[in-house]
Formats: sequence, structure tokens, C-alpha cells
Amino acid sequence: MTASSEPMRGGARPMGSASGAKTSAAATFSLVFGVAALLSVLTAILASVGLLLGIIGVILAIVGLRMVRRPGVTGRGVAIGGLVLSALAVLIGLALAAGISTFINNQAAVDRLEKRVTDLRDKLND
Repeated sequence: MTASSEPMRGGARPMGSASGAKTSAAATFSLVFGVAALLSVLTAILASVGLLLGIIGVILAIVGLRMVRRPGVTGRGVAIGGLVLSALAVLIGLALAAGISTFINNQAAVDRLEKRVTDLRDKLND
């Protein structure tokens, strides 16, 4: 029995018989950027970074979805996942930015926050 006539064990394929379908790099990167953007936005401190990463992720997801139309390219689900996570990060980032700017422009809220900080500072000094 020669090596070429032996049955394949464990589902292994010979070196030359790859399926040829490759996952779109743009789709994969969109998912990576989407996860990073969402985590950054949820920390609130890195919201601006998350907003930027989310925008990049949306662009990469759109490019990935266009690349998936080509024959031999896969990754439609990955691109959709990246698009959803990136869009969610952008929406949360924008909402957070709007909330912060509204709070900063509200003089009464700033005065209340300043009074609380002053009270806490006085308690620490005692």
C-alpha cells in the first residue's frame, strides 16, 4: 500500500487540495476593531478612542462585505458582526459625548458637582 492510496486519518487533507476560500482580511479586522471600540467606549475614559475605532470598524466592515461578493472569499458573518459591534460603539460613543457635553453646559449641574467635591474635600481634611 502506497502513501497515496492510504485513507486519510483525522480529516487531514493533502497539501495541494485546499478549498481555496479565504476569509476577507477587512472583515476580520472590522470585527477586531468593533470589539476594541466597544470595550473602549464602555470604559467611558477612552470613549473618544472607541469612537474613532468604531468609525474605522464600520468602514472596514463595508469593505469586507464588498470583498465577500468575490468568488473564493468568505467572511460575510464576520463582517456583519464587525459592522454591528462598530456601529454600536459609535452610537454609544456619540450618546456619551452628547451626555457629557450637555452636563458640562448645564451650570446648575456643574455647581452641584463642585459643591459635592468641596464637601468631600472638607471631610478628608477633618
